[in-house]
Amino acid sequence: MEKKTPNATGSTTQAGIPAVSDRNSLTVGNNGPIVLHDHHLIETMQHFNRMNVPERRPHAKGAGAFGTFEVTEDVSRFTKAGFLQPGASTEMLARFSTVAGELGSPDTWRDVRGFALKFYTEEGNFDMVGNNTPVFFVRDPMKFAHFIRSQKRLPNNGLRDGTMQWDFWTNNPESAHQVTYLMGQRGLPKTWRHMNGYSSHTYSLVNAEGERFWVKWHFMSNQGVEHLSNAEAERLAGANAEYHRQDLYESVEQGDYPSWDLYFQIMPYEEAKSYRFNPFDLTKIWSKKDYPRIKVGTMTLNRNPENFFAQIEQAAFSPANMVPGTGNSPDKMLLGRTFSYQDAQRYRIGTNFQQLPVNRPTNEVHSYNFEGNMWHEHTGARSVYAPNSFGDSWSDEEGPVENGWEADGALTRHAYDLHEDDDDFGQPGTLVREVFSNAQRDEFVTTVAGALDGVKEPVLSNAFQYWKNVDETIGQRIEDAVRANASGAAAPGMGNDADENSEGRIS
Repeated sequence: MEKKTPNATGSTTQAGIPAVSDRNSLTVGNNGPIVLHDHHLIETMQHFNRMNVPERRPHAKGAGAFGTFEVTEDVSRFTKAGFLQPGASTEMLARFSTVAGELGSPDTWRDVRGFALKFYTEEGNFDMVGNNTPVFFVRDPMKFAHFIRSQKRLPNNGLRDGTMQWDFWTNNPESAHQVTYLMGQRGLPKTWRHMNGYSSHTYSLVNAEGERFWVKWHFMSNQGVEHLSNAEAERLAGANAEYHRQDLYESVEQGDYPSWDLYFQIMPYEEAKSYRFNPFDLTKIWSKKDYPRIKVGTMTLNRNPENFFAQIEQAAFSPANMVPGTGNSPDKMLLGRTFSYQDAQRYRIGTNFQQLPVNRPTNEVHSYNFEGNMWHEHTGARSVYAPNSFGDSWSDEEGPVENGWEADGALTRHAYDLHEDDDDFGQPGTLVREVFSNAQRDEFVTTVAGALDGVKEPVLSNAFQYWKNVDETIGQRIEDAVRANASGAAAPGMGNDADENSEGRIS
């Protein structure tokens, strides 16, 4: 095995054992599933989940509301999930959040926004844990803890640090697509009501005939997509740190119920093998020309929480919560989160966090997990083991699972195999050149240049090259703006690369 280390000694596990890789998880083949015996990955995620008490590590600052999801179309050809059948109506909870900011941080800091949903279906709770962007910064869970730490605070002075952030991003070029979204208008939504939500991950669906499909979930705001300027966001951060929380609460309280239409992007199962981009790479989107959106229904938030702590702060979401007719995919980040989120909630709230009213499913629970702290819904004299001879049922299915996929290969630590058009800078370059308007490009250059203020070498030069790899012209404009800011001169060439016919479309 080729082994590369950034220094002479490399890293170790917390037991002092040499760590093989801090970048790639152990998988069955390059594209196969992650294995549970990858001790370094599991230890990394478990330690990460236990770093703060009791605040969430990412997505600490947020709020939400309850509502209803109603299916208005017929997508039964793709899934047998009961809550996605024509005419179904399901109670649900939404929580919106920032990613990097702590519990007391302002709502309007530039950041990705969390878009977490819990559907209380008759087949159990279904959770969709997404963001207001269709992609993410990294595609392997081994990197996730490192990414979040780079956005937090230095150990010596407790301050956030631009050099640390840009050092991580430029050393992981797969981040370029998400950082382009972050530095664009999507990083400053006007309100939570005025932003879209995305599963970002690729999930699977299974219909009644057992046919499998790959799917991305898109929740499109019926209020429109609107944003704050840098100046507005900075003013609100000082004037009202709970601006987004207050807006959502007051809108629902006044009967101005926000809503989002759900759309699916559906990819036939076999087409994933030859699609021009790796469809399971969390840093990539699927072209809407290749896979148009298909409307499913509408989510409406119409009820505020009665107690913020009990119903929002203790709300626990996890992509492990998949009901029949839905499932995961070979997306490595999704597979890592399937473990990590449940583990984080057990640490943050308690072993039996799912017995809290906000997390309790509406259907009956019959689990052989029992006792532990916060044990409330006891089982009486029911058998506590399976199989048993006293009439208590247990599950005993064998054979291939309906929402799985095929994988065969040697255990390996490696990035995904590249598809025809896979690279780290192509899609963010398209976003900058073809989606951003002239005004958005100008604002983007100003924002990135400001974010690079104070960043040290060699990270600063790496950042210039990072953006030149995305788009040579934009990268040069960013470098010119940073140099001009440092010298106190006006940046040259603002707006010279404008596409006068750009529509400024929102993805």
